Amino acid sequence: VRFANGRLRRPESLRFTVYRNRDTAHPRKRNRRIVVSETERLSYVGHNFGSGVMKCNSLCRYFVGVLDKNSGEMEVYNAEIFNMQPLLSAWRKEDSFILQAVRNNGTRKHSKPRGGVKQGAGGWDLECHCSSVALSGYALLRKAWDLSVSLAQMDLCIEAFGTSKQKRALSSRRMNAVGTDIVSTAVTKAAANIIDAKGLTALVQDAAQDDVQTISAFLPPCHEDADRPEHVYKFEDILSPAEYEALRVPAAALASATAEEIAKKVEERSHCSFVLEELKFLPTDEKSRDHKARCLWFLDTLIKFSRLKVIKKKHPMGPECPHIISKKLMKNFTSVTYNNGSVQNLVSASMKAKISAYVIVLALHINNFQTDLTVLQNDMKLQESRILDIAKALRLKISKAKGAPGLDNDEGHKLGTLSLPLPVQKAPTGQRKRRKM
Repeated sequence: VRFANGRLRRPESLRFTVYRNRDTAHPRKRNRRIVVSETERLSYVGHNFGSGVMKCNSLCRYFVGVLDKNSGEMEVYNAEIFNMQPLLSAWRKEDSFILQAVRNNGTRKHSKPRGGVKQGAGGWDLECHCSSVALSGYALLRKAWDLSVSLAQMDLCIEAFGTSKQKRALSSRRMNAVGTDIVSTAVTKAAANIIDAKGLTALVQDAAQDDVQTISAFLPPCHEDADRPEHVYKFEDILSPAEYEALRVPAAALASATAEEIAKKVEERSHCSFVLEELKFLPTDEKSRDHKARCLWFLDTLIKFSRLKVIKKKHPMGPECPHIISKKLMKNFTSVTYNNGSVQNLVSASMKAKISAYVIVLALHINNFQTDLTVLQNDMKLQESRILDIAKALRLKISKAKGAPGLDNDEGHKLGTLSLPLPVQKAPTGQRKRRKM
């Protein structure tokens, strides 16, 4: 064990009690353990489940070796580390019966851990005692639990009939307790002082600015002082020169595609709708054609990448994807999580929103800074409200238009246009009101 609030001066004077869950058939509950400890001033509790559990137990294994001095052999046992938290007045509901248990002190002494399982309270069995003093008075504990004795009543019992050690622990807990009314009064007074000093309007503006900065963390860098639309979101911020050069080989197939090959791609739907539509209008100039083909290949890769959830392969987009592009996707558009002791990369909801923002900006560069948001919405399988929120965060002007012929739902398409001066950025004001049918 380790103690959250410091180190022990006399660890040999401590006793520990371990509880295990009664439900041994349940695959999760059967491994749950609760460790209880008590010093002269405070009681402590630690567990290997619920909130506040230590992550180190799931990342690696721990062992304890017991050396037999006579034979010179060591027996190795599996071990877990428990983080012991002090139980103060604001202890959690799940720890309530533990506090009652540790207050019942016994007088029997044991030099070694005592095994055996005894019936406990609240669905838990007493698994073992460890160290110098063992618990006693289980009948009193069970009776107190069954009658749901409140903390206040328990404190009165300790004041009247408790041992000197229990009374010291009670006194210490009361000294550490802070009244809720005192905290509430102090917080209210501090808030009133801040509002008087700064003003309510300024505080609301600061909060709105914080929301704007949070949104901007998932958007490409925006240059608000730009004098031309192409300089607001620079192409180099989407694709670096090295990444752009790496796209030459995979995009060559798109650049050299004939009308028959493009018609076959449309029939097979081998690319997203946006890319298939733009392939019909590739420039005849070789340099411009190659540039647009590279942009379309990367946009198609971004959209396909956004449909993934957990990245299990080293090259999730296949061997034809350049290494520098795969590295960019994994680094910039995935979040790292820990699951069952292993590290995983996943495309979370926030990362999908970030990919959507980069797709919109890239589509703006392809289409002379005006793009059909409805087509991108269908390709990325987003709700209309979601892609409109991202477009507004990118400072685009939204308008209605008719979609290109042959597209699904060609009526009521939304166009996003990047033009100067940029609209004033506003933070989301909350959830939209539902329409009445």
